[in-house]
Amino acid sequence: MNETKVNATNKINESTQNQTKVQRNYKDTVFRMLFREKDNLLSLYNALNGTVYEETDKLEITTLENAVYMNYKNDISFVFDFELMLYEHQSTCNPNMPLRDLLYVTRVLQNRIQNENLYSKSLIRIPAPRFIVFFNGTDIHPEQQILYLSDAFEKKQDNPSLELSVIVYNINLGHNQELLEACHLLKEYAQYVALVRTYAEELPLSEAVEKAVDDCIRNGILSDFLAKNRAEAIAVSIFEYDEEKHMRSERKEWREIGYREGREEGIETGSDNLAKLLQSLTEAGKTEEVTRVLNDRDYRKQLCREYLSETN
Repeated sequence: MNETKVNATNKINESTQNQTKVQRNYKDTVFRMLFREKDNLLSLYNALNGTVYEETDKLEITTLENAVYMNYKNDISFVFDFELMLYEHQSTCNPNMPLRDLLYVTRVLQNRIQNENLYSKSLIRIPAPRFIVFFNGTDIHPEQQILYLSDAFEKKQDNPSLELSVIVYNINLGHNQELLEACHLLKEYAQYVALVRTYAEELPLSEAVEKAVDDCIRNGILSDFLAKNRAEAIAVSIFEYDEEKHMRSERKEWREIGYREGREEGIETGSDNLAKLLQSLTEAGKTEEVTRVLNDRDYRKQLCREYLSETN
């Protein structure tokens, strides 16, 4: 292979590696970057549970090699104080979180007990699972909400044999103040997100994110974290915000399509009902009624309702 081809091949390989690296980074979020640090994660755990644990060496972060493939890109899973915690960050409402968490926790537990004998007479101990979502999207969302796996069951049960609950906390500024005050990093994260959204209303996204990062560093909001991880934080914030905007746009488009289809269907149904009503009146020889229906809107509505109740 000549020198030109070697150089070209090296450039392709280098480009591919860089693209892979960027894509891998983009699967992260600022939330996960921030709270994958054990000290920060323990502070969030303490804020949620009203505890003051400081022994981060007892905190065991759990991972799955195929977690990204399963679309758990925003999760932080760890074991502490005999509990298996799954923290998930979401910018959109997702009613399928209980089902997703069920699939995820099953795989985590399978990894933990793979060397155990499930058929032994001894009880195999497992950490108690808890599932929490931190929501910071722009959709209207309550302070707290509990999602249940049983809500997805096709057949409702009073006492389902299998249940899983997920607590969703709204962490936008102005919500769950007590929690935000108990974990200053979570509060500063909420401030950072709010700043990005504010600037993005007037500036191109990349400029908005850079300006938000600069302002936060200057004003002591996640300053150490953003100064240390500036480039990556900007990259994932641009990707994350753009993805959130795209999803909002898609939902709006589908709502508009649904509205148009529903409106068109309603118009078509109304026209069919009116035609059938006029036909019935004509066949009954009620020509005066036909004239009144065509000229009197309220009377037309009244007869249509009567006609529908009779035909149904």
